[in-house]
Amino acid sequence: MRRITIRVTPNASKTEIVGRELGVLKVRIAASATDGLANDALIRLLADEYDCAPSLVRIVKGATSKMKIVEFP
Repeated sequence: MRRITIRVTPNASKTEIVGRELGVLKVRIAASATDGLANDALIRLLADEYDCAPSLVRIVKGATSKMKIVEFP
């Protein structure tokens, strides 16, 4: 399993991976941070990007923070 650190910006105009800065993947999410919608959108985006099932992507730290550690195969 790989782990990456991600900085999420919710309520963006579109969902996209912006780039990498100092080892942190920067991601914009169109969904709101309320009710876990941004986390769900992040998981779907990473599953598509890294070609794995969304059920295999999990947020291991920072579920309520902009800075997250995500694990996936």
